[in-house]
Amino acid sequence: MEFKDKQSIYLQIADYICEQILLGKWPAGQRIASVRDLAGMMEVNPNTVMRAYEFLQNKEIIFTKRGIGYSAEEQANERIRAYRKERFLESELPDFFRTLYMLNISMDEVSERYTKFIADTYPVIK
Repeated sequence: MEFKDKQSIYLQIADYICEQILLGKWPAGQRIASVRDLAGMMEVNPNTVMRAYEFLQNKEIIFTKRGIGYSAEEQANERIRAYRKERFLESELPDFFRTLYMLNISMDEVSERYTKFIADTYPVIK
């Protein structure tokens, strides 16, 4: 995995774990990758992965079972969406608005492109 400079590596790993849960690759209640396995896969120190796991435990997204390992919480999807929505609205949206303002892009243009993006990317299956 290629990491970005803007965000701590452990938070990027936490985002990766959240994506795997949201995509259904690590369903609620089932075991997720061990600290060592994920560290090897991502080519990072196991302590960095452990920090990501502790962060997600504090957010009640994953939990540990002694002797078994880590699993996704039953309410993980809802908690991930709430956490990511809050982070987006507080951190990323102001930058987005600033860019719109500086480039003189109207909300109508954004809305049109958003609608087209949804139609092209997630077509309705009939």
